[in-house]
Amino acid sequence: MRGRGHLERVLRIYAEHYNAERPHRGLDLATPDAPQIELDQRTTGLQLRRRDFLGGLIHEYERAA
Repeated sequence: MRGRGHLERVLRIYAEHYNAERPHRGLDLATPDAPQIELDQRTTGLQLRRRDFLGGLIHEYERAA
């Protein structure tokens, strides 16, 4: 960490990811903000794109267009 400002930024990004974007087992591994879709639609022909946060400490996956 390079100081208090950097620490606050890292914690804010992590908290946003944890609370809004990470998969939750109670939601059948959907994110809280994800639209409700049928299970077979989530797995058929699935191609993913990975986004890294916090220098690669957190990886987020989404469907590729």
